[in-house]
Amino acid sequence: MKARPGPTTRVRIRELAGSGSRDRRDDLATEEPLEIRLTGGDGTRKTVAITMRTPGHDFELAAGFLSGEGLAGPDDIAAIAYCTDDDLPPEARYNTVTVRLHGPVPDLPALDRHFLTSSACGVCGSAGLDALHGRCKPIPRGSLELTPEVLYGLPGALRAAQGVFGKTGGLHAAGLFSATGTLLALREDVGRHNAVDKLVGWAALADRLPLAEHVLMVSGRASYEIMQKALAAGVPAVCAVSAPSSLAVDLAREFGLTLVGFLRGERCNVYAGQERVVTS
Repeated sequence: MKARPGPTTRVRIRELAGSGSRDRRDDLATEEPLEIRLTGGDGTRKTVAITMRTPGHDFELAAGFLSGEGLAGPDDIAAIAYCTDDDLPPEARYNTVTVRLHGPVPDLPALDRHFLTSSACGVCGSAGLDALHGRCKPIPRGSLELTPEVLYGLPGALRAAQGVFGKTGGLHAAGLFSATGTLLALREDVGRHNAVDKLVGWAALADRLPLAEHVLMVSGRASYEIMQKALAAGVPAVCAVSAPSSLAVDLAREFGLTLVGFLRGERCNVYAGQERVVTS
């Protein structure tokens, strides 16, 4: 039986430096498929997603994905386990997660159309801003206030906590911070959207949703999909090391999120929700 995959994979490489070379071992970020299956209380089964991910926190990934897409919240989930179905070869056991629901499996045609994807680059084909109003409410102003000093400290705190990135240099990260800049949880993955799903899943399984008065910090760019996941989790502020997309900015402005991009050193751009950033 194939061993359970870990977050890193060791390989032998040849390193070239100037005119010389040497053979050595190197650690790579593991990338393997994860199939997410739903089982309803009536016994109905359905595969809802196949994503390329870094193994680890798989149950959180499943819970976060389902929550972010409005398919199942924490109260809908009865259990999560690696799949032991007879139709599954043993080597795929740790690459297939079954989420058992209290109620029936959602009867959504979109499941077949949108989610059976290689979603390392996000869930493709998601509905536009208008459809989000059907299941997500704008985030209220609330009491969250962020100072520039807190913002400037987020990237360094995120990077310092990226253990697997330190070994491989090949992973995205998503971190959840308090208003004072304290790191509460961090997840890594080869897919930036998977990292956010793992973080949201951690919060969902710990009964911490919605994540009001918190800040989501991501190591790459701020895309529409990341903003959609933040909105569904009730996160009022999203910060990114790199640029946001135009649709990410549109979503933030329409739903009341604060969006900070190009957060590097002691500089950043605030694209939406400027009222939460307090300057002297």
